[in-house]
Amino acid sequence: MIETPHVDWLALAPTLALLATSGITLLGAVLVPRAGERAFAVVVSLGGYLASAVLAAVVYDRSADASAVVVESMTRDRLGALAAILIALTGLVVTLVAAGDGRRSHVGEFYALLAAATAGMVLFVSAGNLMTMFLALEWFSISLYVLCALDTHRRESLEAGLKYLIVGSFGSGILLFGCALVYGATGELGFQAIQEATGADDPLFVTGMAMILAGLAFKVSAAPFHMWTPDVYEGAPTTVTAYMSAATKVAALVLMLRILVTAFPEQAEIWSVAVAVLAVCSLAIGNLAAIAQRDVKRLLAYSSVSHAGFLLIAIAANNPDGGKALLYYLIPYSAASVGAFAVVAAREREQGRAVTLDSLAGLGWERPFLGVCMWWFMLSLAGFPLTGGFLGKLFVFSAAYEAGWWWLVVIGVLATALSLAYYLNVVRALYMRSGQAPATGAVVATGGSPPRDRLLDTAVGAALVVTVGSFFFVQPLVDLASDAVAALPF
Repeated sequence: MIETPHVDWLALAPTLALLATSGITLLGAVLVPRAGERAFAVVVSLGGYLASAVLAAVVYDRSADASAVVVESMTRDRLGALAAILIALTGLVVTLVAAGDGRRSHVGEFYALLAAATAGMVLFVSAGNLMTMFLALEWFSISLYVLCALDTHRRESLEAGLKYLIVGSFGSGILLFGCALVYGATGELGFQAIQEATGADDPLFVTGMAMILAGLAFKVSAAPFHMWTPDVYEGAPTTVTAYMSAATKVAALVLMLRILVTAFPEQAEIWSVAVAVLAVCSLAIGNLAAIAQRDVKRLLAYSSVSHAGFLLIAIAANNPDGGKALLYYLIPYSAASVGAFAVVAAREREQGRAVTLDSLAGLGWERPFLGVCMWWFMLSLAGFPLTGGFLGKLFVFSAAYEAGWWWLVVIGVLATALSLAYYLNVVRALYMRSGQAPATGAVVATGGSPPRDRLLDTAVGAALVVTVGSFFFVQPLVDLASDAVAALPF
């Protein structure tokens, strides 16, 4: 009689719900009449993301102690569950933004790929061994490659997809080579088993660890592995860019924290310095490059590189406070990033062209709600009080100081001050410049008021609630992060 491994179906439920969503949406693209294809895809996607988030919340509630899933290929714990909730809710908000994008081709495929990418990320954050980690990484990466190039009528979209494919494949290759070296040095695939195996002083083992870190740094958009970010963010459909800016960072950073703390604790003196160097490079390059940008999507792309630096400071701290700071920071950052790209998407649809600081002019007067939301998002990304971004940076700096990285705190404060030059420039464009006439063929070219996209407004409003609410309701979020981080062996 063949013995089959025990499968924890509850732990797999958030991923399976999203896979089912992807499959049903794809079937709808074939079976549902063209007139109802978009509505069907949006409704099914929203239901799938909501179901996945609810199931992940159930997993969080019932996972006080970490446990292995399917022969230690996954880990069921609150860290993965909290990250899955955040990723699923990001997908839900992005679906609301995408519902009114006017896409005429590949409608069902778009939502199916978005759900498939989310499913891969949910599996990725709970990976318990090197094989699961790599397979989940390729799962969501391939979906994102296609999503970036899905607007086949736009040269920029095809170029973004090709660039992301080439650079992303290179990063995945480095990660896979690192996994092979670690396996060769230890003979183990599981994160916990790697930690227990000998090999702490093996150059092969340390080299493998460094290559795994470099491969994950590509996905995080950490400098100097960020070269794909501005071009891909600019060329990809704006809804895809919004999704990548938040969900990909959540998945890659949570997995980076998990594998470094669980598999390589004895090498902490090495990887903590390496992560700190990546953080400094990201802060310097991201902020300095963002100042020179006129295209808003490229500006936000370099902003995401800068925020990768702040988030990496939390990982470099290598303590429970750093883990809590990372998880808390990801909440307002994800909300502000998705919300900002949603406002950019609204402006693109109105004017029919790429959004620059000049074309953003006057939005605060033309669309008061979107204008107010946009400057709140900019203030949160800059780290102003009354937004979650302020407390996120405060927690990160506190964790770094507790770990003795006072110089990282100084660099982080200087980088924050430097970032005001471009975040406040966006706010200035919203209100202190006269609006320009829209491009030929734009929605508002007739001189009438632009149509309201209720779903997009709902998404922007939800992002604003999280951005500001995370400041006033900080303790419940910190408690959730604390319980999640307790699963890691700090």
